[in-house]
Amino acid sequence: MIIKRPHDIQPSEITPRGVYEGRRRFMKLAAAASVLGAGGVLEPARAQEKTLGLPKLGNVAKSRFSTAEPLTAYKHITRYNNYYEFGTDKDDPAEYAGRLKVRPWTLAVEGEVAKPRTFGIEELLKFPLEERIYRLRCVEAWSMVIPWIGFEFNRLAKLVEPTSKAKFVEFVTAVQPDTMPGVHLPVLDWPYVEGLRIDEAMHPLTILAVGLYGEVLPNQNGAPLRLVVPWKYGFKSGKSLARIRFVGEQPKTAWEKANSHEYGFYSNVNPNVDHPRWSQKRERRIPDLFARRETLMFNGYGEQVASLYAGMDLKKFF
Repeated sequence: MIIKRPHDIQPSEITPRGVYEGRRRFMKLAAAASVLGAGGVLEPARAQEKTLGLPKLGNVAKSRFSTAEPLTAYKHITRYNNYYEFGTDKDDPAEYAGRLKVRPWTLAVEGEVAKPRTFGIEELLKFPLEERIYRLRCVEAWSMVIPWIGFEFNRLAKLVEPTSKAKFVEFVTAVQPDTMPGVHLPVLDWPYVEGLRIDEAMHPLTILAVGLYGEVLPNQNGAPLRLVVPWKYGFKSGKSLARIRFVGEQPKTAWEKANSHEYGFYSNVNPNVDHPRWSQKRERRIPDLFARRETLMFNGYGEQVASLYAGMDLKKFF
């Protein structure tokens, strides 16, 4: 057994505070669920939801890509979040993200494209919108079913016309030092950066979300615009996007920089590849905290996306 002195331990070897405190929060939810469940007062998943009363999104079509699984309640979706710019505890985003300045907001789309341009959020809200009910699987072994509202990323890409040099897409999130207390901490290398291979980004399941439960996105869920890639772990879905770049080389993502031994570029949901410190074979669907379910390959979207990885070693390219 090797015992390390404190000054020998690398930051990448320390369990992230968000994982530790998230589990503590999870246990609090579990205790509450046991009491409510015993009293028979847990609300059905599709019961009428009380939302935050944010602006409604009109002309939203239903999507053929949606799952028919029961929805996670709005209160859980908006109170149990990973958004490290506002803190590493699951409660922090709901508590502090109200400070986020979401207007005015622009999205720059640039790089290896024929027509780089900047979009205002009002322009993006005019894209044909769909409700996409997607599973969300988090690397910490919890999951939700969320009724996102958004549009396919490929619609945006077609307007800027990626060139043949564009092999990957880099997503860069906003940094607001005056509203985001987390960016003053060395948790990650800010701004948060994510990346997809271009065929992943152009796949019809990949969307840019602008709302959920019929309303615009709450700040803690990535307002006003976030990436959603349902067959990958949730941390691949960059929140509060400020810049999108089409690039020729594979971008270095935030979690790869922080700990490449635990977080790979692809980050596909693969129950056969354990996180080095815990198994990914089973998950808990919030708020059913005591019921574990088998984790599905590609989060259940294998029929649609498995062909993207034909011939790849998914244990090596994790």
